[in-house]
Amino acid sequence: MLASRVSRRAVLAGTAAAAALTAVPGVAAKAHAAETPSYRWRNAVIGGTGFVTGVLFHPSVRGLAYARTDIGGAYRWDDRTARWTPLTDQLGWDDWNLFGVEALAVDPAHPNRLYLAVGTYAQSWAGNGAVLRSEDRGATWTRTDLAVKLGGNEDGRGAGERLVVDPRDSDTLWLGTRHDGLLKSTDRGATWAAVTGFPATASASGQGVTFLVAVGRAVYAGWGDGDGSAAAVTLYRSTDGITWTAVPAQPTGTSAKVPIRAAYDSRSRELYVTYADAPGPNGQSTGSVHKLAVASGTWAEVTPVKPGGTTSDGSTDSFGYGGVAVDARRAGTVVVSTNNRWAAVDTLYRTTDGGRTWTSLKDVAVFDVSETPFLKWGAEKPKFGWWIQAVAVDPYDSKHVVYGTGATFYGTRDLTHWAPRIRGLEETSVRQLISPPVGEAHLISASGDIGVMYHERLTASPSRGMATNPVFGSATGIAQAAGRPSYVVRTGFGDHGNGAYSRDGGRSWAPFAAQPDIAGDSPGPIATGADGGTLLWSFVHWDGTKYPTHRSADNGATWSEVSSFPKGATPVADPADPTLFYAYDTDTGTLYASTDSGRSFTARASGLPAGDSQFQLVAAPGRSGDLWLSVKWNGLYRSVDGGVSFSKVGSCWASYTLGFGKAAAGADYPAIYQVGSTETITAVYRSDDEAKTWVRINDDQHQWGWVGQAIVGDPRVHGRVYLATNGRGIQYGEQI
Repeated sequence: MLASRVSRRAVLAGTAAAAALTAVPGVAAKAHAAETPSYRWRNAVIGGTGFVTGVLFHPSVRGLAYARTDIGGAYRWDDRTARWTPLTDQLGWDDWNLFGVEALAVDPAHPNRLYLAVGTYAQSWAGNGAVLRSEDRGATWTRTDLAVKLGGNEDGRGAGERLVVDPRDSDTLWLGTRHDGLLKSTDRGATWAAVTGFPATASASGQGVTFLVAVGRAVYAGWGDGDGSAAAVTLYRSTDGITWTAVPAQPTGTSAKVPIRAAYDSRSRELYVTYADAPGPNGQSTGSVHKLAVASGTWAEVTPVKPGGTTSDGSTDSFGYGGVAVDARRAGTVVVSTNNRWAAVDTLYRTTDGGRTWTSLKDVAVFDVSETPFLKWGAEKPKFGWWIQAVAVDPYDSKHVVYGTGATFYGTRDLTHWAPRIRGLEETSVRQLISPPVGEAHLISASGDIGVMYHERLTASPSRGMATNPVFGSATGIAQAAGRPSYVVRTGFGDHGNGAYSRDGGRSWAPFAAQPDIAGDSPGPIATGADGGTLLWSFVHWDGTKYPTHRSADNGATWSEVSSFPKGATPVADPADPTLFYAYDTDTGTLYASTDSGRSFTARASGLPAGDSQFQLVAAPGRSGDLWLSVKWNGLYRSVDGGVSFSKVGSCWASYTLGFGKAAAGADYPAIYQVGSTETITAVYRSDDEAKTWVRINDDQHQWGWVGQAIVGDPRVHGRVYLATNGRGIQYGEQI
């Protein structure tokens, strides 16, 4: 279900946002405290939903743990409240690329110290990485910008940790990079320099250093750019902090091509290493587990089950190995995870005798996902998980085992009963939001990976879980009939059909009776007329290929091509007149309109900003022909004549996404919310006077990186706003 997550997110948070930042250099995240009303920001609870790529229990503080995610920042576990506290929400618009965490490290001798290596993408269009260092467990940070790129959302992001405090000296840190070798700091991360004596040569397209782990007073480094040959080296070590040498007699071959993770059992003095033939989380077909007796230098293979067998249905049981964790209290007790095991389903294997025998924890697992029902994925029971590369054993409780997946974070206290441990941890990449004017739910969301959800409460995961019939992996569109709010439609990548409708406001769904042939791999956004009588469905492949938009006037039973609709554009329905539809052609900067219920479209205003598919056209609620156009760094435009003409709004110079909510007391126009720029800062703003003036409503501690996808106010509660983030779920703010 998450197989294409990287490419979709790269397009969303990478190419588009990078273009925006390039076009607007020097935008600084500085507060305008005098303009900021008092707002309280919280997550609309879903629970997890993203890839937890790493987790560390602090070895010397009971109940203290940290987790990292691929695009959603880092978190600290508070055992007293059984919640995760987000640690990187202060990263703003300019620093969106730092929201992916490549690695984290703690200092066993100084419990309050925490280090993060941050950087989401290593592509040319992304900025360089950074190291964040804290003396108060992540409450505050000092930042050092690096001269290299990191890849918290690249392939291999579940490997690691690539950052470690030197066991000889707490002031010394080591950082492994993907393409720039090994870095070293001797001043607690304040400055960094390349390690010239590291023997491996970095590759522009490889994995580089996949992990760093302290082994007694030595440091070991996994190297992910080997070719699997008998001469390949995948493990190096330094015993003096100066020279690095290859570890003798190490495993070779395809099943040991890429070292993924390592854990040191200090009681038995053995280092356990997991391997695969690819970095993961996708694309692994074989792997192995080996252990090194550090004192003697003797290796032993302790692989629980070798990939390549046949499952009960005849499928090939292909997979790699990912996470590994040792029990600090019991020598020889180790937990490892399989990864990318789609046929037989991934599991955790546990040994208590140093790998001679293993038990699959999946075989006796009992799950309770009542707190996050979406984890059933429309089925009767949840799966054990996938993309399992983050595994940890509590150093103070041998039966307290946790692991991350592509969608949540599970824990057990008895090795049998498992439940999500995700309170406070929200990592959804949100695409679109609707706040209905009536009904039980104040919010319906459409997201990547977890489809559409009906939020009857904002403080608990939706009781219905993901919308079913069909179940969507990623949603691509959602729309509500303005004059008939009980009618809602949605589109996305479904298990039996890529489009569906609801007649009860989004509580239950049924698939369209038919869909255009091109919907299979290219479902795009959808619009419904104000009365629900007409549907317009656009089609865009994830690689950017655009196809003709189609129309249905019978609730999706039949579809016809609308040749005059600009390919790839997002259809927008007039909220007051069911015969009117609009589309903005971002290729040419032209507004198109239909006056015959979407049968045909003609050009109206032209010469508007062009060149970015993420420009957004929004219709003001309750009004016909009142259109607002957010064109990023080109500003904000408005039309009051249905797109015949547009005028530029002078109160802001950049607008990335815009939405409407309930009007302020005494006002005759809806409140307007936007992510944009009125002076030098890109932030979240509200206007109660038809965009004449704006007030900033977020603050420097609540910025969440890139937030330019969607924003909508609540039509029933003035001041309440829902904000889509690319990695920190749905944020909602209320004035207090």
